[in-house]
Amino acid sequence: MKNSLRCVILLSPFLLVLFVASCASEESRLTRVAVLGDANSQAQPDTAVLVISVVTQDKQAINAQQENARKSEAVIEAVKRTIGGEPEINTSDYSLQPQQSYRSNQMPTIIGYEARNSVTVKLKELDKVGAVIDAASQAGANNIQSVSFILREDNPARGRTLAEATRQAMTKAQSLAQALGGRVVRVVEGQEGGTTRTLAMDETAGNAGTMNMNSNMSYDAKRQTPVEAGSLNVRSQVQLVVEIEARP
Repeated sequence: MKNSLRCVILLSPFLLVLFVASCASEESRLTRVAVLGDANSQAQPDTAVLVISVVTQDKQAINAQQENARKSEAVIEAVKRTIGGEPEINTSDYSLQPQQSYRSNQMPTIIGYEARNSVTVKLKELDKVGAVIDAASQAGANNIQSVSFILREDNPARGRTLAEATRQAMTKAQSLAQALGGRVVRVVEGQEGGTTRTLAMDETAGNAGTMNMNSNMSYDAKRQTPVEAGSLNVRSQVQLVVEIEARP
């Protein structure tokens, strides 16, 4: 276009005016529109996420801390043995806090200390979730804060839903272009968003999201905690800004 412009300038100022007017006319036929594609699908989760805690109490802070460290180490080792391989286990929370007694018109009195160590466990072997809970409780864990089921970012279900949302958006753009008597010239901009609804344990097995273990409870080694993973709803949204060339 630059070469053509030079030629017009050399020929005549009158022709230059005509050329610019022609370009403006060409540009006026281009319209940008935003279209949205929205797709939903069902998928089986590929990862379980457990938050397991060890809570210990003692009148002395050091005793509560040391007992917690011993039990936490035993819990982590038991979880590793149950899962096998190289499980993803990370400390997600730790606290050591005084426990106080409150009386009317008196200053609070420290009566002991509580240590809490929480670890987050991620595993792909969903059939081992119940066994992990049982092994952790036997080793000293006395609180299962949460059990949830998720999809990893590289799960194929995410890609399929995203592709379907993109096709929907392009179909809408092409329909608009046809209504205007033109065509889609190009995609100017695209944005992707979406959600995956995480299933908590109380939605899959009918249990509460938090399980407290009493160390005095009798344990039946033949009975395993039942945990069943349901389906996840995967939703993808794609917004495209497209340029449409309409016929004059």
